[in-house]
Amino acid sequence: MFRKAIILAMALLALPCDLLAQHGGGGGHIGGPTAGGGSMTGGGRATGVENKDDLRDFHQIMAVQASSEQKAAFAAMVRTTSIAMAELQSFTKQLGKERIAPELANHDKSLAEALEAARTLNKKFLEGFSEPQKSGLKEMIKRLGKADSEVAQQARALDQGFEANANTAQMTNAAQGLERELANFQRTQLQLGEEMSIQAPSTNQGIAFNLLPATNSVKFGDQTIDILVSGVVSNAATEGTQNNFSVKLTADLWDLQQNITGVLRDELNKTDRCGEQVAIQTATLVPQEPAGLVVAQLHYERWTCTSLGREASNELTEGNATIEVRLTPAIGEDGTFRLTGEIARINAEGLLGELLRSGTLGETLRDKVTESVLSIMRQGDDFKSSLPSEARNYASLRRARFEGTGSGRLRAVLDGDMVVSNENLTAVSNGLKQRSSPAPDRSLAQPELLTR
Repeated sequence: MFRKAIILAMALLALPCDLLAQHGGGGGHIGGPTAGGGSMTGGGRATGVENKDDLRDFHQIMAVQASSEQKAAFAAMVRTTSIAMAELQSFTKQLGKERIAPELANHDKSLAEALEAARTLNKKFLEGFSEPQKSGLKEMIKRLGKADSEVAQQARALDQGFEANANTAQMTNAAQGLERELANFQRTQLQLGEEMSIQAPSTNQGIAFNLLPATNSVKFGDQTIDILVSGVVSNAATEGTQNNFSVKLTADLWDLQQNITGVLRDELNKTDRCGEQVAIQTATLVPQEPAGLVVAQLHYERWTCTSLGREASNELTEGNATIEVRLTPAIGEDGTFRLTGEIARINAEGLLGELLRSGTLGETLRDKVTESVLSIMRQGDDFKSSLPSEARNYASLRRARFEGTGSGRLRAVLDGDMVVSNENLTAVSNGLKQRSSPAPDRSLAQPELLTR
């Protein structure tokens, strides 16, 4: 429509002055040169071009055009809606997987947050309209309000199904209904942008910095563990003078998996001649998304010593056991990486089984397994140290999870964000560029694109 307005303005400027002067009468007389009549060829009303309606359309187009601040707000709004759509598609994909409860709950929370952000920015954008914009875009505003209402209704239906533990088919139908309404919501936003002469944001205008992989070596007892860390920093949206970046850091834990038996032996093995003796035989660390699972096989003995003339040792119990500890990552309120350990399964008989299930032995083993892995993770996967110094003060961790690569390899995925002002944008972009490898179809040499 903006292009139409420009063409119309050029056409009006090209009209002869006398033709414009004829519009509505001439000669200073009401109704033309002769009161009560008019000449077909004289100074009466022109018969060739009627400009009144076209001028009104032109002024209406100009009245609803977006300001520079509204264009920035529109880009942020559309971007947030796209994020909500991506979260919904990820949620739908997870519905078809086995053992989905923990991961699905994580996706449900992320989806709810993304939908809330999209609807909030949409409302905020509409509230910033001027009176002429509210009047000229009345129908579009009404359509967008209806689309927002439909999204809210479908989101509630999906929430109710999730809370009621509905079957996969019912949940899939609810998710598809929400996706249909969210797509309509997104289309209506773009149509509103066209009415306001806002060019739809292009995905090719974003910038992605692929952080070069770095190996962090961690010393733990007699073990040296190498953790390969890489990541991506990409601009999410620009709001006024603030530039929002999303950060995704990935730590490859394959070397920890290969050495987990030695790590746990260093931490858990115990040889008290007059007490407990613990020997880790084998251990594994495998993905159980969004957690990781440590499975340790151990030999346990418990001795007591008596002194009747000479010291004697008596064995109270002895046996083998398998203990499984589920490790779930999270981000604390202080922004640090954390692990929560819980006993998933115990396979042991007799007194040893009782000690593991109801005594302090099981809790002690659980805590030591958790602390061992957490210590290595914190040393080898420092979020901010993976970023250039120019960006570290702006970075914050938000979410963490474990995931598998499909071949049994475990990796930690840490999601965060950065908010950088225009004043500091160039320094941060240059620092990221120096720590990055080229990204296909992205422009790493033009950080000013972030502020457009």
